[in-house]
Amino acid sequence: MRFDAWGIMARSVLDMGAGAVTDEFDRAAASYDALVAANPGYHRHLRISARRLGLPRRGEGLLVLDLGCGTGASTAALARLFPRARIIGVDASEGMLSRARAKKWKKNVHFVHARVEELSADRLGGPADAVFAAYLVRNCPDTGAALRRMGGLLRPGGRMVLHEYSVADSPLARAVWTAVCWGIVIPLGRLVTGRSDLYRYLWRSVLRFDGVRGLRRRMDRAGLENVRALPLPGWQRGITHTFLGRVPAGGAS
Repeated sequence: MRFDAWGIMARSVLDMGAGAVTDEFDRAAASYDALVAANPGYHRHLRISARRLGLPRRGEGLLVLDLGCGTGASTAALARLFPRARIIGVDASEGMLSRARAKKWKKNVHFVHARVEELSADRLGGPADAVFAAYLVRNCPDTGAALRRMGGLLRPGGRMVLHEYSVADSPLARAVWTAVCWGIVIPLGRLVTGRSDLYRYLWRSVLRFDGVRGLRRRMDRAGLENVRALPLPGWQRGITHTFLGRVPAGGAS
């Protein structure tokens, strides 16, 4: 396979504006659940990262935000672990949200159509106790600004978990990620959806994204404390990570 030729194609997708990326998620919404279900451990890993929020059992009386909720896979993980919390899923793609809303949810789960950059605590009913964001910050035009806005949605002492790909620090992780994308993810995406733009974007965006140390530094600069990263098991070890942080008790800086 000639990665130089394919790389040119992938870079053209990566350089799309935020609106074009959202459009690609809209187009992929109908088949998205089937594709992620083909990823071994996908839903279990979301539950592991959600559990790492360290919230009280069942989430009694808490407000938990699921930013970049997509079709609701991460929302389901949160709802399963914290059935007594108020959970709000937020996404910029109306197509993905439509799929999420069509599923059966208890009355404590709600959805909002918005970009992270547009959110305010007032719009969501007050400062949140926790923010969960799976595969989101990599797709934000300004990662630092997105993290600061996310921190601003939390109450003092509120907790944040990012569930995200990060391979820049490991040549082995980069090689495994590329092999899986070109051997499975991109061909399967093309087979199921008839196009591969979003899945080539996925491959290249992960390669270009921060390493673990870099993302931890961004979280520090966004005013979070107790920042750390934990691995996830299985073939994604070293590829997908749980990043944890907390807004200081005195509030975000």
